[in-house]
Amino acid sequence: MKSNATQKDVAKMAGVSQATVSLVLNGAGSNSISDSTVAKINEAVRVLGYLPNYMARALRTNQTMTLACVVPDIMNPYYPALIRGVQAVAEAAGYDVITVSTDGQKERELHYLKMALQGRIDGVIGVFFGLGIIDLEPFIEAGIPIVRLEASVKRGGPISIDDFFVDNCQAAEDLTSFLISKGHSRIAMIAGRGGPQSVRVDGYRKALQSKRLKTLIQLDDAFTEEGGARAAVKLLDKGEKPTAIIAANDLMAIGVMHALMDHGLSIPDEIAVAGFDDIPAARLVSPSLTTVTQFQNSLGAQAAHALVERLNGTAIGPGRATQQPYRIIERLST
Repeated sequence: MKSNATQKDVAKMAGVSQATVSLVLNGAGSNSISDSTVAKINEAVRVLGYLPNYMARALRTNQTMTLACVVPDIMNPYYPALIRGVQAVAEAAGYDVITVSTDGQKERELHYLKMALQGRIDGVIGVFFGLGIIDLEPFIEAGIPIVRLEASVKRGGPISIDDFFVDNCQAAEDLTSFLISKGHSRIAMIAGRGGPQSVRVDGYRKALQSKRLKTLIQLDDAFTEEGGARAAVKLLDKGEKPTAIIAANDLMAIGVMHALMDHGLSIPDEIAVAGFDDIPAARLVSPSLTTVTQFQNSLGAQAAHALVERLNGTAIGPGRATQQPYRIIERLST
């Protein structure tokens, strides 16, 4: 049932002024208003079914109290944990979060940033496949806080965009070196196009070149199970039979595993398989998948914290770059 109760009604029932109600509901009176008064106001809100008028508040404060989390593919199991991390911190700070999917297309990424210029959201956390710093600079100049989640090393700079990054090049180098340490000398790399592909392939190359081993790379258009399966079949159809395959994400790795088993190949006895991201399915497939975790929940939470700092003015000035950890998780596929 829709409530027509107003702040004036809440104030009357709680026996306080409307200004006190406003302070409590906006989280601005925690140090100056007694716990008993806050409890009375909260009880009146509950009894009356009072709902804040967010449109009125937005007009009054020039804030929507809403953030956008922009990801390339909301169906990719990598992102839910990251989004949960963003949401937990944002909601604790009083912000709602909308999550949007762009398919990694530049125009769609721009569309959601323009929502901030239109006053529909207050700030953006994004995994941008199509937009670079030059594209984002006009939004920063317009006062829109932006936090990026990046796949390559960032250094910060004069533009106040905060970056959280995992060194995917080093992670891929470490994963390849791990397979070499297990006796593999013929290791293939399968990847989609765009996104983290280039830095992960670079790390793979570095590890093999340091041991003077041959690289064997097969690309597909999509970071999906189907893309991984297609790339694996192309590899096998060329007569290439590596002893290990690294896929640029877990979805592709699972597709690789299906293709290998369809060809009657045993994992890991004939071909070992490793992936990236440690999505929930990585533990559930058989054999379980060796992968690289990037601690997505923590990554999202830290990104949201940085954005809230920009919004409330506790962080100002140049862009900050924060490196995040990763870890190889060995399972039965290798």
